[in-house]
Amino acid sequence: MLGALFAGVDRWAVNYAENRLAERIQARQGLAGSTEVDIHGFPFLTQALSHDLEQVDVKLDGVQAVSDGRKTRLSQLNATFRGVKLNGDYSGGTARRAEGTALVTYRDLTEASQTGVTVTYGGAPGKVKVTAAVEVLGRRLAPSVVSTVTLVDAPGGTKTVRVRADDIPGAGLPGVESAVRKQTDFDRRLDGGLPAGLKLDTLTSDESGVHLTLSGTNVALAGS
Repeated sequence: MLGALFAGVDRWAVNYAENRLAERIQARQGLAGSTEVDIHGFPFLTQALSHDLEQVDVKLDGVQAVSDGRKTRLSQLNATFRGVKLNGDYSGGTARRAEGTALVTYRDLTEASQTGVTVTYGGAPGKVKVTAAVEVLGRRLAPSVVSTVTLVDAPGGTKTVRVRADDIPGAGLPGVESAVRKQTDFDRRLDGGLPAGLKLDTLTSDESGVHLTLSGTNVALAGS
């Protein structure tokens, strides 16, 4: 009886803590989408009393990454926080380490380009197709180019998502390549809006969008 009662109280406590953390994360990240939190380990109450959590999984929808005044929406961000040290009022904490994945859909990447192009899948991992509208020598063109999407180093130890066309149709004609690249090639930083301490590691693409992996140490969780 006592064991069952303790287990019931422990489950109630962990559910309450998960909901509270989800609310804090939602507010901290300024999310328009949903937030789900899953705290691992049993019993939870023992972890809570010591202010140490073994593992916390967080699923975020609709994260707005902002850098240089430009927004890039991450459709999904799933992260696992390990070795979380809770702060005094249990409103958040800091994870010893964390790793995760994020998805940028082609619709969101199109909006992030801010050049009026349309971005779709390029038919192979790490490739996207970019369609632009440009005017060259009085003629209006709508070329589609296959581009490589990569992560490159940015100031401050962060990473930038870079889209560069592999080849430009009609590049031998005066002014064509520069006019097309001005529309199709772009960089976007995603460091602002991610949980503090979480950094981009790798990138690839498939039919659903651009997939990112992330990791970090001393990563902020919610209110810390």
